[in-house]
Amino acid sequence: MSVPTVGSATAVTLNHRERATLKAVAGGHAEISCSCEPDLFVDGLACCDQHTAHRLARLGLVVPARGGSHGERVPAVLTEAGAAALGLATPSGIAA
Repeated sequence: MSVPTVGSATAVTLNHRERATLKAVAGGHAEISCSCEPDLFVDGLACCDQHTAHRLARLGLVVPARGGSHGERVPAVLTEAGAAALGLATPSGIAA
């Protein structure tokens, strides 16, 4: 599935692992560390593929729900582009 990146007309293709990671975030199962290369945690455990977590953050599909101290883990939420990538109209916890 292709999805436009935030602020760009460029489309990216997401693989199955990236879509599954976005679903975990949409379901409220994920936390993200506050850093320039954020790490993702699903159900309290480090995501097994941090490359995927970093890519989703760089594409602007996943963001922290709130600010925090450097390295602090906070809830992760989908952006509008992340929700669109999953075909969700209005999921809870979307970041604008």
